[in-house]
Amino acid sequence: MQTATFHWISSFLEAQAAELGAATNTQLAYGRDLKDFDGYLARKNSDFAAAGKAEVEDYLVYCDAQGLAKSTRARRLSAIKQLYRFAFEEGLRSDNPAIQIAGPGQDKRLPKVLSVEEVDRLLDVARHSGRNDSDRIRNTCLMELLYATGMRVSELVSLPISATRGDPRLLLISGKGGKERMVPLSPPARTALTAWLDLRDVQDDAARSKKQPLSRFLFPSRGKSGHLTRHRFYLLIKEFAVAGGVAPDKVTPHTLRHAFATHLLAGGADLRAIQTMLGHADVATTEIYTHVLEERLSELVLDHHPLAKEGTRKSKGKTSSDGQ
Repeated sequence: MQTATFHWISSFLEAQAAELGAATNTQLAYGRDLKDFDGYLARKNSDFAAAGKAEVEDYLVYCDAQGLAKSTRARRLSAIKQLYRFAFEEGLRSDNPAIQIAGPGQDKRLPKVLSVEEVDRLLDVARHSGRNDSDRIRNTCLMELLYATGMRVSELVSLPISATRGDPRLLLISGKGGKERMVPLSPPARTALTAWLDLRDVQDDAARSKKQPLSRFLFPSRGKSGHLTRHRFYLLIKEFAVAGGVAPDKVTPHTLRHAFATHLLAGGADLRAIQTMLGHADVATTEIYTHVLEERLSELVLDHHPLAKEGTRKSKGKTSSDGQ
């Protein structure tokens, strides 16, 4: 990567972090997308400073030819547009070559949905999985919190222990961009959290007696991050799926988040409330779950509307003709 190109990307990412509070994962994704675009331009003997609208459009065609999903192409175009908007505002360019380019859009794919019974099996397995009581109590807390709150897995594993103190009915979650939200806890989740906190307090007391540093995370780890990693939890949840007789390809931390939203909506929860609990900035993101509501309304009409019943339609037709 040329020095000028590196300066463009690094300056852009620094601005995203400082001004918009972009999360680390978001910055990494932008960085990867922009490096790919830079590599494409380099092969065409061009760069960020010289590329025009045609080069950006050709790159999107190239991405399509590579078989990339619409969501990936849309994200890459978004990164390019934001880079050029930043470059224009900073005086690195006098124009924005990507401003009028329409994105490919994203297919609204319905997430894989776990049934309530399947979630119950996963929770039951978690209660009995682990090398010792500490592992089992931790695993139970992880799964109960995830299903009770719909947290993103990154939010769950990096949850500071301070966020769990105070009112046991509510949990303070720090989401994307540092935005905080309060999410209510179900009774099983409160019980699991209390049991894990009691054990964490014992562990902290032992660490103090040995003059060892205390972890600020609810789910500490000896790894570099200081907390349980997303990858480790991903492997754990796959183990629970196998042990619980649930298809492993259906089970990820994110499908538990989907289950939280889907089951709430099926139970009559308000879409706006679910949006708030999931931490979605736009309700349009939450609307993917309305397929549950649509199915429920269809069943309601077919099962209870008088004109939906074959016999009722015929009897009404007969009554009408008899009256003539």
